[in-house]
Amino acid sequence: MTLLVGSITIGLILALLALGIFISFRIFDFPDITAEGSFTFGAALSAALIVSGANPITATAVAFVGGFAAGAATGLIHTRFKINPLLSGILVMTALYSVNLHVMGKSNVPLLSQRTLFTWFESFSETVSGKDTLVNLIGWSVPAKDLWTLFFCLLIIVFFGLLLLWYFRTNIGTAMRATGDNDQMIRALGVNTKVMIIFGVALSNGFIALAGSMLAQFQGFADVQMGIGMMVWGLASVIIGEALIRDNSLGFVIAGAVIGAVLFRLLVAIALRWGMNPNDLKLITAAFVFLALVLPGFMKKTKKVKLIRTK
Repeated sequence: MTLLVGSITIGLILALLALGIFISFRIFDFPDITAEGSFTFGAALSAALIVSGANPITATAVAFVGGFAAGAATGLIHTRFKINPLLSGILVMTALYSVNLHVMGKSNVPLLSQRTLFTWFESFSETVSGKDTLVNLIGWSVPAKDLWTLFFCLLIIVFFGLLLLWYFRTNIGTAMRATGDNDQMIRALGVNTKVMIIFGVALSNGFIALAGSMLAQFQGFADVQMGIGMMVWGLASVIIGEALIRDNSLGFVIAGAVIGAVLFRLLVAIALRWGMNPNDLKLITAAFVFLALVLPGFMKKTKKVKLIRTK
């Protein structure tokens, strides 16, 4: 049960990554591989600041701003210099690898002895429930601090999910969505689509860097390699959410991305529990995303063939 609670907690943290991928991939149809650099950038910034004695909240906020700036750079390269979106992301991601090494000063920064958001959560749980308290949950004994950490992560993702839902219903948010749906139409209405793309990609990477920051604080370290494969991970979460929740309304799509992130993390945890080689994790993730992208089209073709035969 402790493994289950921990997996759900990590899934909720990575739901911020899924929301970031949702903005770039679904709102703008922008294949932004900057995510793999900005995820690590958020972790590197927060780790370096926390080690230097900064407040964890301040460090986490700076991580969001850093990811926002990285995304803005990608959007600017694409819109200002007319470079392909994928290549723009690759350029910024490549540059961020060196930037992350400079920020951290080395390839790995431990945080186990530092004050982080999650040590605060644990301190709060000890104040409320007592130290080393166990809670009986469906017949399983679970540390109270793990449940409090899960609860706080749930509050954080609900807050950001509702904030994103509210934002996309404002005039600017609606303009951003319209830019992704039909840029010619929204341009005819006087909206600067280049600014919308830059701001949208920046917002996407801000969420992704925030996820990196929180994951580093939860795991107790930041590593220069921790962003590898995170774009595919976020994409898998979005696809799972869309498969489970077929309602295309904005609120349900955002909720689907969060649920998809949690379920995908649970699937990975179960696979590892059953003896899957951790070295095969990225390969299996890529294969799963490929199947998730191909199967809907295959199912539609199968249905059409059946309808034709019945006629």
